[in-house]
Amino acid sequence: MTIRSLIQEMRSRPHRVVHEAASPTPGSEPFRWSELPDELLREILIRVESADDGDWPSRRSVVACAGVCRVWRMIVKEIVAVPELSSKLTFPISLKQPGPRGSLVQCFIKRNRNTQSYHLYLGLTNALTDNGKFLLAACKLKRATCTDYIISLRSDDMSRRSNAYLGRVRSNFIGTKFTVFEGNLMPQTRSSKMVKSRSSNLMKVSPRAPSGSYPVAHISYELNVLGSRGPRRMRCVMDTLPTSLMHPQRAAASSNSLRDPPLVLSNKTPRWHEQLRCWCLNFHGRVTVASVKNFQLVAVGDRETEQATSERIILQFGKVGKDMFTMDYGYPISAFQAFAICLSSFETRIACE
Repeated sequence: MTIRSLIQEMRSRPHRVVHEAASPTPGSEPFRWSELPDELLREILIRVESADDGDWPSRRSVVACAGVCRVWRMIVKEIVAVPELSSKLTFPISLKQPGPRGSLVQCFIKRNRNTQSYHLYLGLTNALTDNGKFLLAACKLKRATCTDYIISLRSDDMSRRSNAYLGRVRSNFIGTKFTVFEGNLMPQTRSSKMVKSRSSNLMKVSPRAPSGSYPVAHISYELNVLGSRGPRRMRCVMDTLPTSLMHPQRAAASSNSLRDPPLVLSNKTPRWHEQLRCWCLNFHGRVTVASVKNFQLVAVGDRETEQATSERIILQFGKVGKDMFTMDYGYPISAFQAFAICLSSFETRIACE
């Protein structure tokens, strides 16, 4: 049996694999997928991971094979590359891993004004918006002294005690400063409770969701008390991302005694277009509607002044319809961090506009 025929048979019988391996029919000897040699499975996954044509099954189909058994699951995790290298979002943990270095992951956000909810999708085509692949959901909770945006892996579960909870974004009273809090994607590794077993006096550890989270970024918008017309000015301090991520050669040469400051992102200054009489940024066709919410973030340089910034876009966000927005992000921030920053842009701030 060739490698290609093995893959085709796996795709045609996805639900019968585990059943046949566990409960073989009397008098027959069905093929046990869990007994497939590790070397052969590893070769299959390597070819699928590196394939650029349509001859091999999609990456999604092969990754689904991780459900066959533990051995297959471990090999899939070993072979499938992180987004930084592959530019692909494969597992839920990929949403909290840095984006690709040489390109931007193209996503879009759908806003529902009635339910105060926001859904993040991965773009599957070159179109500005398509059916997409659902990634994250957020809901807006208006409180007396602040506004919270709860971010979850599921659109129908916004509980902070759920395993789907990823984090939240909280604003100050006037909506000029935001703090991004991140929850653990796998809460059972962070906290647990002790449960007594019925069959013995031994105490067993039972996982439960964490009750809290920790800050990972601070976003601030420059006040506009004079009311002058112009684009918003924002600044994002990424507390958990060191500046050395943008300059690895300098990090290797620096002394261990020096503290690596956090990465700071600032919006790229737009240019004034005399003919159009408006502020303009080059989104390379990814933004089609003028809006004060549109922005591009770059890393603040470490030259003489903080106004000096690099030109590589790390995150760009812009309007393409009444309730449709594009969100493109890349290294070193993750999809979760990018989504959290974009959510802060939806908040109405009279003092900033």
